[in-house]
Amino acid sequence: MNIGFVGVGRMGANMARRLKDRHLQVTAIYDTNRKVATALAAELGCAACQNLSEVTAESDVIFTVVTDDDAMREIFTASGDNLLVNARGKLFINCATVSPQVHVDLEKLAQKAGAQTLEACMASSITQAREGSLYLMCAGTEDGFRKAEPILKELGSTIRFTGRAGEAAKVKALVNMVMNINTAGLAEGLGLGAALGLDLKALSEVFGQTGAASRVLETDGEDMQNREHTCFFSAAHAAKDSGIALELARSLGLDLPLARATKKQYDQMIAEGLGELDKSGIAELTFKDRHKHSGDHV
Repeated sequence: MNIGFVGVGRMGANMARRLKDRHLQVTAIYDTNRKVATALAAELGCAACQNLSEVTAESDVIFTVVTDDDAMREIFTASGDNLLVNARGKLFINCATVSPQVHVDLEKLAQKAGAQTLEACMASSITQAREGSLYLMCAGTEDGFRKAEPILKELGSTIRFTGRAGEAAKVKALVNMVMNINTAGLAEGLGLGAALGLDLKALSEVFGQTGAASRVLETDGEDMQNREHTCFFSAAHAAKDSGIALELARSLGLDLPLARATKKQYDQMIAEGLGELDKSGIAELTFKDRHKHSGDHV
């Protein structure tokens, strides 16, 4: 099958590279950043499309990896040019972390156009995208999942089918909500440890051997200490994803104080111009004497 990509930022580009390495036919890519799309197309030997409908025309399966709800709706519904133009028989695999209702709505629109959608939410980062070891949570129709599965197996080491449209997005929102809470908690623990004059290396070892252990400690702990915040998952995306979970809670009449407090921290990072730092950059708000944000850590 011919495969297209819409959105070739850090994740989308490395997914496309992985499929190319595995000898699948990546034929078309599109990105609002034309320079990025053109460079990747030259690398992969495929077309850098100027229009979304071109990607659909050139592809049997189209991956979308865009930023948020608005971007997701735009690529499928924009007047004049969108992915559903002449889309009959096409399969769209939507990987972005967006609100569950967006997936539900887009599935209905695709069905009217004679196409299929599948959400394939990713609980992994750039390295895993490049290596083909993503953790993928999928939802939609079983038929769409079966069609996509051979390709998804080249991208992921774990692939879970969770049910109808929107269900995987719910799970992904909760994964990121808990991850963000853990990240904020670790930043506060290390920040307080530093202010107390504790050896942070030793403290991290104790954390790792006790109830304070977490996956975030493994991935972000050292970076927080070293102020190394090269972006794998941005603070801006953390704020967005916690916001999705909070909106789900609000719709059910639930109050999640830890999630609210965490989102407030990431919102503060955005307000202070730190939104494109990795989520580990939340430590810039919790370590004493880092509050001026002189820029030397960026």
